[in-house]
Amino acid sequence: MAMTSYLLKSTIVGALGGLLFGFDTAVIAGTTQQLTVVYHLTPFTLGLTVFIGLVGTVIGAMSAGVLGQRIGGREALRVMAILYTISALGCAFAWNWPALMVFRLIGGLGIGGSSVLGPVYIAELAPAKWRGRMVGLFQINVVGGILLAYLSNYLISLLDLGPLQWRWQLGVAGIPSLLFLIMLYGIPRSSRWLVTKNRTDEALTILKMMGSPDSEAELREIVDSVHLERGMAAEPLFQRSYRLPIFLAVTIGLFNQLAGINAILYYSNYIFASAGFSQLSSSKQTVLIGLMNLLATLLGMSLIDKLGRKTLLLIGSVGMTICLTGVATVFFTHTHAAALVWLLVAYIAFFSVSQGAVIWVYIAEVFPNRVRSKGQSLGSSSHWIMNALISLLFPILAKYSGGLPFAFFAAMTTLQFFVVLFIYPETKGISLEQLQRKLGIA
Repeated sequence: MAMTSYLLKSTIVGALGGLLFGFDTAVIAGTTQQLTVVYHLTPFTLGLTVFIGLVGTVIGAMSAGVLGQRIGGREALRVMAILYTISALGCAFAWNWPALMVFRLIGGLGIGGSSVLGPVYIAELAPAKWRGRMVGLFQINVVGGILLAYLSNYLISLLDLGPLQWRWQLGVAGIPSLLFLIMLYGIPRSSRWLVTKNRTDEALTILKMMGSPDSEAELREIVDSVHLERGMAAEPLFQRSYRLPIFLAVTIGLFNQLAGINAILYYSNYIFASAGFSQLSSSKQTVLIGLMNLLATLLGMSLIDKLGRKTLLLIGSVGMTICLTGVATVFFTHTHAAALVWLLVAYIAFFSVSQGAVIWVYIAEVFPNRVRSKGQSLGSSSHWIMNALISLLFPILAKYSGGLPFAFFAAMTTLQFFVVLFIYPETKGISLEQLQRKLGIA
């Protein structure tokens, strides 16, 4: 079965939400120093400036599913594109710090919403043969967006815009946001969503356009699946039989952030400045981090079905612990500052090839079909909430002691190694039904 141009176009547009997700998440890194000066921010209010965007992300992630079910993934993504655009332009023209906070919150809603809606839209649209690779494009776009944000920050810093620099760095996101919104008017609704609204004739047309080898048979499967899920929707997630999957989903979400990844991505310029690097040099170092993030994510996705989820997590835990211990040592001893960038680049490599590649796959695997969407929401929520807390507290702890946050992150990756070693099951090469029996939840 050949991939149709319509399927390719729809997937690229859906995945572009991931690019904006990554860009808007990381672009704040280049502005922290100027914002601190312009708005006289303390370590707490700087943390709050980053934190408020993540509050929006949590709200957006938790509410986007309901919006997507009500109006459809395509329409819901249009709402996210509008939120992205409002946020970018609002941040660029923010007249005071409270206004900046409001527009950061709006941007967070777009990030959280697209993190849920983008992969679901692609998964529902793509035929089974292409689904894994198509959904994988979203994650690649996220890390590509992070790299693009760092590169954009660096290039804008070369223009010597003075006090306007941070406004351009935040506002430039309005260009891809508008492009995303326009492109969303050239793709179809999800065939699966159309079935939930009893619009089966339209759904059949979409399946044919997507290149389904037997569109009528696939339509019958979708109809049967929707009826089955409606009957199972009432089953609660929090019951004794699901205690192991719940533990696995919550802990992998928590460890993902307790490893310090987003504190480093959000505050990379701040970290390098604290170690004595200039603002321009700090922006340049973050581009290296973003590039390694992209390359290692691609490597992790190629290894996940070969080495296995548990093996990658164990390798990543050891590598991250060594790198984070090295970073903490640089700050505690105030020596070997030149090693900082290479320690952080190596850390990013170990994270991206393990936690970065595994988390969303693992959460999706450990729950049975009847509660999978609820389980994914739980794991995602634990990830975003811990992300928000660490982003708020990081500058406060770093101001007290530059090495303290990294020593804490190193302790957490050490703890992760032993939890994964003794509790986490390997899910490589096991069918979802076999895995359910292995976990005692069949």
